Amino acid sequence: MADPVLLTISGSLRREATNRKLLAEAVRVFGPASVVEADLSLPLYDGDAEAADGIPPAVQKLADQIAASDAVVISTPEYNKGPSGVLKNALDWVSRTEGNPWADKPVAVMSAAAGRAGGEQAQALLRSFLVPFQPRVLSGPGVHLAGSSKEFDEAGRLTSEQYEATLTKLMQKLRSELTR
Repeated sequence: MADPVLLTISGSLRREATNRKLLAEAVRVFGPASVVEADLSLPLYDGDAEAADGIPPAVQKLADQIAASDAVVISTPEYNKGPSGVLKNALDWVSRTEGNPWADKPVAVMSAAAGRAGGEQAQALLRSFLVPFQPRVLSGPGVHLAGSSKEFDEAGRLTSEQYEATLTKLMQKLRSELTR
């Protein structure tokens, strides 16, 4: 069997974001895969722009990446007790594309945040945002990386054995979902 296609989606646009680092660690512990990184640098959703110009190419590319993937891993920061606006915007835009690229797709959700709850509320809201699309969102184990700026070494590796163990369990569970 060929390596599965794993799409990673960071709710943070920053190049050095801890959510990107967490996704890199998820990819590492997931094991062999063809990895695609989503780009959420999308225009803000605007119904008038959609009516005039249709679906932007960058949005269609994201929808196609979701559809072509075998599994998706999303990592969200927590901004004001919710997921980032760029992540919500991407979900809104993709919902406007033909078909439903999320349908029955295995999805793992995680979060990295500065606060002591590690983005738990943002992750809960993100899960609710995904419900209309009906993917197979894993119920856990929960990866909520608290104080995330202090949880990676210079090489971008997690320093906490507990976080790495939980992340490894989540990625093993995601890999096992591929055979369902």
